[in-house]
Amino acid sequence: MAKQNKLDIWLEQFQAGYNLVIANPIFAPLLRHVHVNAQDAAIRETQKFAHCCSGCVMYVNRSKRLASEEWAYVLAHGLLHYALWHFKSDKADPVKWNVACDMYVTRFLKDVKLFKPPEFVNKEFPLPPVSEEELYRKLMSLELDETHRGFSVGAGYTDIEVSSRGDSQRMFTKLFEEALSDAVSAAVGVAAGYLEDINDLSYKKTSPAEKARRWFINCYPLLGALAASFKILEDPGVCMREEISVAAVSESLCTIYFNPGRGLTEEEYRFVMAHELLHVGLRHQSRCQGRDPYLWNVACDYVINGWLVEMGVGRLPNIDTLFDNDFKGVSAEQVYDRIVRDIRRFRKLATLRGVGLSDMLGEGEARFYKAPVGLDDFYRRVLNDGLEYHKSSRGLLPEGLEEEIRALWRAPIPWDVELAHWFDRFFAPLEKKRTYARLSRRQASTPDIPRPRAVSDAVDLDGRTFGVVLDTSGSMDRYMLAVALGAVASYADSRDVPFARVVFCDAAAYDAGYMAPDAILGNVRVRGRGGTALQPGIDFLERAKDFPKDGPILIITDAECDSFTVRREHAIMIPKGARLPFRPSGEVFMFE
Repeated sequence: MAKQNKLDIWLEQFQAGYNLVIANPIFAPLLRHVHVNAQDAAIRETQKFAHCCSGCVMYVNRSKRLASEEWAYVLAHGLLHYALWHFKSDKADPVKWNVACDMYVTRFLKDVKLFKPPEFVNKEFPLPPVSEEELYRKLMSLELDETHRGFSVGAGYTDIEVSSRGDSQRMFTKLFEEALSDAVSAAVGVAAGYLEDINDLSYKKTSPAEKARRWFINCYPLLGALAASFKILEDPGVCMREEISVAAVSESLCTIYFNPGRGLTEEEYRFVMAHELLHVGLRHQSRCQGRDPYLWNVACDYVINGWLVEMGVGRLPNIDTLFDNDFKGVSAEQVYDRIVRDIRRFRKLATLRGVGLSDMLGEGEARFYKAPVGLDDFYRRVLNDGLEYHKSSRGLLPEGLEEEIRALWRAPIPWDVELAHWFDRFFAPLEKKRTYARLSRRQASTPDIPRPRAVSDAVDLDGRTFGVVLDTSGSMDRYMLAVALGAVASYADSRDVPFARVVFCDAAAYDAGYMAPDAILGNVRVRGRGGTALQPGIDFLERAKDFPKDGPILIITDAECDSFTVRREHAIMIPKGARLPFRPSGEVFMFE
């Protein structure tokens, strides 16, 4: 009866340890291919806890008493012999080879911090952490002692044996490689929040789109952080309502939409997902800047697809994808300028969403979620960080892609700062002169102390002016004018420009003469007679005898105007997001 109780206790502890190992993603595949034999009488005559044979049989000694976690350690130790295939018959000293393998396995288990080692396992390592072969070479010049015995689960120097059935090396090596990959994926999944436990391998049953996303998280640093921040939506009903043929992305909702009915392979899903992530990361939607949204989308698609083919990310889908080698090394802005010359042809092309539809969903297009805010800096930061990790681990990227990521990371110069630089080019600071003709304002506080005032010489102010051609059509918003003219007045005053020559333009030009910059807004009369013709106002200034020949011209418009030509230094101010209907020759400031 007592003997039966001891056997029950051993079986309970051993079974608990076995369950710990079979639940571990690293060791479970190995354990399923190794037969654990606890009935062998020969091993019970020894002091060994376990003994491994190359015939895929691991003998365990049921006369030994260990706790469940210690039995798990013994089993894991033996399984690593199979995973690393230590059953080699070409060694001159098989015992020292066994010790080298035991030392390597013991250090592996210590580093990964799995299971509890029994008391007999040595915690100190007399040799540096190198490969089994290197350990074996070092041991060949040493005498084995008690220190070396403490790494084996065989209670001695040996716990492996090469038998006649040693043809399973390739199988175990592949099993171990896949198990390690699965364990890493599960660990990343737990960190990312889409798995609750490292032993949860449910991700293997996920859709190809989800697998593609996790491939980016695990294996592709450039887009890994972006992919981790996006949700995948594979709803045929949503795709039907939003007219999504293959895929689309919403940067504000952090969602990528896939049409599951297109039957893409996992490699094609990677390509499509990278395509949508680059749309967001490179801020293509905000860079549209008044261009035709669909043609701009087509231009961006050509550039992105060219980069992805060059980088070998996934596989170009077997559909009418926008790809043309003629656009290699060309920016999206340059591609757009080319395709607008043949609008009729390019409007017939299809994005991943469909013909005539942009796969970058704007506000109000995806109406099923509440959009978060403040994502612009986030997308720029994660793409820039991904670039640094990618270059350190995976090598080079297409030059154009790297330049765009770098450019996006640099903070853009505010429009009013650019306007100030433009004023500085034409109006250098004047040297102030001290005069008592007009006393300083500080005089009132100390009337007994006369203080001079610093003023500019009236002679230096002669010719210090610029022209303003102001669009006063009905489409110009009063607030828009206030913002633009407020900045102009501020910079003109700071640079000692007393007057500006102003021409109001609608369907005709109206000369308002010379005005103080801060008084221009109060004299604006928005007439709203239809189309805006700015050329007459520009011509008037260029021909005016009382306007300096080298005086610069500042044109303020909402971009809803006819084309015009300026034959002298000039700049154009338009609202952010607007786009002129022609290629300007001067600087363009986009005010907010």
